[in-house]
Amino acid sequence: MIRVLYIHMIGAFGGASRSLAEAVQAVGPSALKAHFVVPSGTAAEHFGDLGEVVAARGLAQFDNTRYSHYRGLRWLVLAREIGYLPSTVNALFKARRRWPDIDVVHVNEFTGIVPWLLARWLFNVPVIVHVRSVANDDKSLRTRFVSHLLRHKAEAVIAIDETVKTSLPPDLAVDVIHNSFSQTASVVGTDLFANHQMRRSSFKVGFVGNLLRVKGIHELVEAARITRDAGLDVEFIIVGGDAAPAKGLRAWIARLLGVAQNSGDEVRDAIAAHGLARDFHFIGATKDIAQAYAKMDALCFPSHFDAPGRPIFEAAFAGIPSIVAVNEPKPDTIIDGVTGIAIPPRNAAALASAITELASNRERAAEMGKAANQLAGRNFDPVENGMQLLAVYRRILAD
Repeated sequence: MIRVLYIHMIGAFGGASRSLAEAVQAVGPSALKAHFVVPSGTAAEHFGDLGEVVAARGLAQFDNTRYSHYRGLRWLVLAREIGYLPSTVNALFKARRRWPDIDVVHVNEFTGIVPWLLARWLFNVPVIVHVRSVANDDKSLRTRFVSHLLRHKAEAVIAIDETVKTSLPPDLAVDVIHNSFSQTASVVGTDLFANHQMRRSSFKVGFVGNLLRVKGIHELVEAARITRDAGLDVEFIIVGGDAAPAKGLRAWIARLLGVAQNSGDEVRDAIAAHGLARDFHFIGATKDIAQAYAKMDALCFPSHFDAPGRPIFEAAFAGIPSIVAVNEPKPDTIIDGVTGIAIPPRNAAALASAITELASNRERAAEMGKAANQLAGRNFDPVENGMQLLAVYRRILAD
């Protein structure tokens, strides 16, 4: 049995934590014993079902992703990360005392540089770094520093797809292991749409994610206005809610720095202003994601990250095509015109055009959904991907 310490950087349970949890479950307790260091929150609660957890007030990160790397006033965000240094050190020392016999450290995002290096020193075991976000690939000193760490301070680097791998140094050895999705049946006895009157004839477009600006929710509202004005019968199913209350001193500072993301109130105001209330159905966060996908004809993933996300293959397992904001789609996640439609990020007009294309040809949308389902079965099976992860553990321990 391999004893693995997972360092997960985000307290809220989301796509990255769900994918990690499903990989751990797929490998199984007979081959892997899981331990977690994670910020306090819903992720810690879910990981507690899989292994022992040390919860920290926060874990310090250094963000050099393509979308949110430090620039201008964003450099002030580093003050928050510096503030998390004591809790980071405390959590890892506590983990070292509690679990002295760890075999492998697995850092679940490459932004966790401080806990990554500290854990490497404390446990003196091989480290795997999981790259889930598209890396900033400029020629800056910080990018060269992060690349140096990936080359020399990690025994293995895992990318979640070819898009992420392409953003890493071409000479870096990278294993591509896709995220996984366990198909679950709809929960019997619940009806997410009991209070929503939806038109039988409408083309139903889904959006899965928190109401954050970076998720492209504002572009979706503008696309809804465009399609409505063009006379199309389209309704929108929004699965998710505000990530956190957008009030108080921290929210005011975030807005001042231009890094505020929560925009639920702005979204609802825009929907009301455009007269779109009858076309939008806010379901909120739910564990019964299968029931939500069952209502959709297509999924929109208009993220600003210029990369595919977990909802794409969740929808694919349900036989639903996706409209994805990505400039250079890779065939392991979306095949443009076959399993869905790729559009430029932050482009409401292109998003509206793609929705129009699918809503006007529902047979083609259904064929894309079938192709997406086949692609998901090849790349996102949790058992297969879990075995690939276990093989990486065994390889670096053998080395």
